[in-house]
Formats: sequence, C-alpha cells, structure tokens
Amino acid sequence: MAELNTGGKKATPRIDMTPMVDLMFLLVTFFILTTSISTPQAMDITKPDKEDNLPENRLALKATKTMTVLLGKNDKVAWYMGEAGKSAPTIESFSQIEKSINENRTKANASGVAGEFTVLVKPTSGSTFKNFVDMMDELEILKVKSRQIDDDNILDSEKGFMKEQGIL
Repeated sequence: MAELNTGGKKATPRIDMTPMVDLMFLLVTFFILTTSISTPQAMDITKPDKEDNLPENRLALKATKTMTVLLGKNDKVAWYMGEAGKSAPTIESFSQIEKSINENRTKANASGVAGEFTVLVKPTSGSTFKNFVDMMDELEILKVKSRQIDDDNILDSEKGFMKEQGIL
C-alpha cells in the first residue's frame, strides 16, 4: 500500500509584487502629468513717482468717501474717515476691520456724494509685511475698487496717536 505523507513541509505562498509596483508608477505618472499646477497670483501695485508732483497727476480724494487705515504692531489697525486730525482714529484688530470697511462704505455711498469709496492704506514701521498683504487681500475680497497705498506720507499726528495707544 502507498503511504500518505502528511507531516511534510508545506511551501509558503509567494505574491509577486512586480506588476503592482509597475501599476503604481503608471498611476503616479498619469496623475502628475494630468494635474494642473497652480501658479501664485500676484497683485499689481503701482505707486506714483516721488518726483512727479505735477497737479494734474495728483488724485483728489473726497473726504466723506475716504477711509484711512494705519497698520500698527500686534495685528492692530487704526482707521478714520475723512481728513487727518478732524476725527479721532478708531483702533481695532484685523478681525474687526472687515465690518468697519463695510459699514463705512455703506455710509459713504448713502451720503449722496459722487465718487468711489476709497481706502488709503498706510503701513507703519510697526506693521509687518503679513499685515499689509492681509489688508490688501481683505480689500480684494470686499471688492474695494479704489485703494491707495501711502507709506511715505504718514503724518506726525497719526504717528503720535499710534504711539500713545502703543501700536507703533
């Protein structure tokens, strides 16, 4: 009679991973080639020439439709409507400035004065580049069409107020 060998060593099953690795590289190659890589978008900012002081090249702003935002340290901003020195600036954090811009734009547009609502941004020595970029992004999100940047003409009264409040 034939004997049955049941106690022998069984061969361990092996899985060949070569086709799976090939498929993985094909899929990775496919997804890399078909994705669209986003390019960073830059905002165009133009400033007037410092030596160009001709009156016909200067922009006249209406005081009732102009909001000035002074960027300070510790993520604080000071803003006022109209001409400098005529009203005391209000100090807020960056999280509150969106609401203030919307309220002031609504009041300015309801005043009946012709012209566009303008935001004049004045970055100070205490502010950071991140604060400036955040402010410009906020104006873009709020669709403020007329915005000006003036880092050269920060008045002494504005600097004094900001030093008093500890944000410069």
